[in-house]
Amino acid sequence: MPKIDLGSHAPWLESQRRSRSRRFDAARRLRRLRGRRSVAAVALASLTLATGGAVAADRSGRASPSGAASVRAAGITVKALQRALDIPADGIYGPQTRRAVRRFQRSHGLTVDGIAGPETLGALGLSARESSARSGSVSGVLRRIARCESGGDPTAVSADRRYFGKYQFSKRTWRSVGGTGNPAAAPEAEQDRRAAILYRRSGTAPWPVCGRRA
Repeated sequence: MPKIDLGSHAPWLESQRRSRSRRFDAARRLRRLRGRRSVAAVALASLTLATGGAVAADRSGRASPSGAASVRAAGITVKALQRALDIPADGIYGPQTRRAVRRFQRSHGLTVDGIAGPETLGALGLSARESSARSGSVSGVLRRIARCESGGDPTAVSADRRYFGKYQFSKRTWRSVGGTGNPAAAPEAEQDRRAAILYRRSGTAPWPVCGRRA
């Protein structure tokens, strides 16, 4: 049996050296592991940027189209969407546009995801892949309704002051399609857009007399 000199510091120093060595090796392995994770994260971020954010993950983890891809798939430009949302039309589906889409979705009881899908585009009066003939037909109907209701005057106010603007909106109906304030004070392009939303939602029913004539 080997004898151990209990008065010597050598065993204690050797134990301390081995302990430091083990800690150093463990720290080195941890740094390597973190390095590999960082490289993987950078590669994933680069891939996401390279694809232009063409897809995004929904809450279930499935891939879903981004806002810009969804709008383009409907045959609509991002600028047209931005004009419908009354924000600067720069053609970029960035944070500003996503915030505006979410606001619109929230105010209209739609799924709030910041993506302008078919339901959101429909509520905005932007139809998905309508043929030019159908679009022309909608424009023609609304033009005839406006001519009947107000003579096409966007500043018109009915004699009893209950109906306003080119399409003679009541204030309640105007708010239901996303309008604010007095319809007759809104730009004509906005009145046209709100009328298109109402028409796609309810047909000519909101204009019981002029709708039949149109």
